[in-house]
Amino acid sequence: MAASTQDSSNPFSRFGLIPVGGRSTAVKLSNGDVWVLASTPLDEPTKSKLAEIGPVKWIIGADAVHHLFLGEYKKQYPDAKVIAVDEAAQKKAKEGLKVDGAWGADPPHTRYGFESDVSTSVPAFAEMIFTSSLNADTTLVIRPYSNTSPLVFTSAYSYFSGFKNKDVAFFHSKSKSMIEADLLFNLPAREQYSKTGSSGSFPLFGNLNPYSWAHKRFAWSLGVDKEAMKRDVKTVAGWDFERIIPCHGDVIEKDAKAAWMEAYKWYLD
Repeated sequence: MAASTQDSSNPFSRFGLIPVGGRSTAVKLSNGDVWVLASTPLDEPTKSKLAEIGPVKWIIGADAVHHLFLGEYKKQYPDAKVIAVDEAAQKKAKEGLKVDGAWGADPPHTRYGFESDVSTSVPAFAEMIFTSSLNADTTLVIRPYSNTSPLVFTSAYSYFSGFKNKDVAFFHSKSKSMIEADLLFNLPAREQYSKTGSSGSFPLFGNLNPYSWAHKRFAWSLGVDKEAMKRDVKTVAGWDFERIIPCHGDVIEKDAKAAWMEAYKWYLD
């Protein structure tokens, strides 16, 4: 599996204190359509890269708080369908943005169209994954994952109804990647701050990474329905992934399953 990056970095700290960075992820399907987890501003470098890889047909709001730029993406790509969690959909409705599907409101196991190019029983093929990693208004990292054989973007996803932010985790099977927003942080965000004078370190709480006590406490405290969390954590643990592409912090390039199991150990014990 080959990988390359292009980046342009600027410092960003949430509340002026916490440097968490940010990342959007795009998946190019075999029919040429592009699926985007839209978590960061649609700046000119991102527009340019998306224009290179294909027409954006799916705009994804992966949890209740990663919705700020959905309207921006929809305005740029009016033919794309917006799929988000119900909480985000309700917020966007107040701004005049209608979504085409909502996890948490639609029936379980609803298929939206990006899951399969052929039928409900055959997974869709994807040719490439790009991640656009932003730590400020203009920070960009583009990471293509390519292979001589097509990448499979399966219908595997898990809606975490018991998580405070109502996150959805996605599984890209051929590259063995799990794509998520706020379920797992991997700080400090070294990659996202690599072009700045900042280390991207996380003040006060140390490094919020999957192996830290702080992350276990974070994951436990945001579990508002512990039984639902145990169910969904185990679902993701059953996926055959080696890489985690988070919105916040460095991509975990190997042993990602072990990182997930450690981060959510309190739900698995």
